[in-house]
Amino acid sequence: MTATHTPHPDVRHDWTRDEVEALISLPFPELMYRAQTLHRRYFDPTKVQISTLLSIKTGGCPEDCAYCPQSALHEKSVKAERLMAVESVLKEARAAKKAGAGRFCMGAAWRTPKDHDLDTVCEMIEGVKSLGLETCVTLGMLDAQQTERLKTAGLDYYNHNLDTSEEFYGSIISTRTYQQRLDTLSNVRDAGINVCCGGIVGMGEDLSDRAGLLMTLANLPKHPESVPINLLVRVEGTPLGEAEAVDPITFVRIIATARIMMPESHVRLAAGRENMTDEAHALCFLAGANSIFCGEKLLTTPNPAEHRDRQLLSALGMSPMVQSEAEMGTMRPVVTEEAVCEMAAS
Repeated sequence: MTATHTPHPDVRHDWTRDEVEALISLPFPELMYRAQTLHRRYFDPTKVQISTLLSIKTGGCPEDCAYCPQSALHEKSVKAERLMAVESVLKEARAAKKAGAGRFCMGAAWRTPKDHDLDTVCEMIEGVKSLGLETCVTLGMLDAQQTERLKTAGLDYYNHNLDTSEEFYGSIISTRTYQQRLDTLSNVRDAGINVCCGGIVGMGEDLSDRAGLLMTLANLPKHPESVPINLLVRVEGTPLGEAEAVDPITFVRIIATARIMMPESHVRLAAGRENMTDEAHALCFLAGANSIFCGEKLLTTPNPAEHRDRQLLSALGMSPMVQSEAEMGTMRPVVTEEAVCEMAAS
């Protein structure tokens, strides 16, 4: 397999909503073909990037995100807990590395971190980095000074999802604005930290909203290095606890469209995998998903058991990415023999 550094016209930042809606609505075979073709240009389609997510500070969040059981404002919410001790986090990180994770993600249920808490998180980042793992945190809103502190500690990725389209956002969250989320992303990018940013499918949004989310992500000055696509986990006691389920084909369409619009990014199957069949997982991988979370829990919601993921990847003839492979998609296109033939014929 050879590689080239030549910029590729696949990478765009000028999508319109009509274009994205039309893309999502393509006949399924055509949509999958386009997604798989682009996926093969930039990544090895048999490799999956593995991350582990740990809740380092659970519950008691002052935000009112309608999907989240960590909000203190919902009828039923998880019990508020203190920030974990650094050594307890490092113990979990060592276990994650042993299980095959290449990236260790830490999430705290805050609106924005306090200075003394950020000191502790920076210690965690330094400790996890020393184990040879990539680091990612999600801590809520950040200003420029906070992102610089995280960068100095060695942070690789910061997760801050947009969740949905700007138009539908107010139906899901009222305690922070869409622009505040975009401002945090800008601060993260300006500090030189990789961006992990995606959204949630199944909150009652329509096709236009799903297109709007993907359009906003793809039209950022630089595509997020990681794009987590979450399938809503309906948690009893939250406002979306009784939301209508999304059928697997609809979800796969969003994965495929994200792959086409952001071909250099890792597109991650995030929350909601616990209730997905192996066949649905396989379709998502064919559509261009190439990253998953391993471990039995994502913050507070279930995730497939580690042995199930190992069995599935083995059955599909797929395997975890090593570090150099995980970096490749965001550095340059991977041009396979098949892609060269196709481009020559087009």
